[in-house]
Amino acid sequence: MTALLPHIELESAANPTAAVIWLHGLGADGNDFAGIVPELDLSGCPAIRFVFPHAPNLPITINGGYVMPGWYDITGVDLVSRQDAAGIQKSERAIVALIENEIARGIPAANIVLAGFSQGCAMSLHTALRYGHKLAGVMALSGYLPLADRFASERTAPNATTPIFMAHGTQDPVVVIARAEESRNALAALGHPVEWHTYPMQHSVHPKELADISAFLKRVLSNGANA
Repeated sequence: MTALLPHIELESAANPTAAVIWLHGLGADGNDFAGIVPELDLSGCPAIRFVFPHAPNLPITINGGYVMPGWYDITGVDLVSRQDAAGIQKSERAIVALIENEIARGIPAANIVLAGFSQGCAMSLHTALRYGHKLAGVMALSGYLPLADRFASERTAPNATTPIFMAHGTQDPVVVIARAEESRNALAALGHPVEWHTYPMQHSVHPKELADISAFLKRVLSNGANA
């Protein structure tokens, strides 16, 4: 059994019936997005438990082997050469354990959103679309689809129609927008419903993006909670 990652939990109201598991980017931790919850307009949503896990500390090749919180190693600036498949799959197992922990606590998979920023975005796309039970949605912020060459054969039917919210900064120097557009196109070509948003920003979060995230959560969690 995979041990649960250390994490922060916030509840929008008592007795949550939905969950959002939100994965941070390279070098950050679960605190990175916890402060965003009060900025979201969750009116009309069911009570939500937000889970912000801390990634393990790893030596990151592109940063000279410096040890920092990360979901997997990165070896090159283009992000897709010599990808750390073993690291990605190890983190996938840890994220699945978090999903299944929420299910064990009484929240059905159909009421769970997997979200992530940057490297966390990559992990949310990788994990959610391979998961064996239908999730409410995926929020993919300022990232890309990793291991895209094997995605078509590894994705699972339950999440073939799961709504995907993809958002990216038009001036992002860390994950260039072309990388995200390639991922969007690859997902769309396989029939995945992608809602695409761009914002005039670099590798960050835009105020308009928070409003769009709020609208997405209302839509996918209200539907799931009432199913």
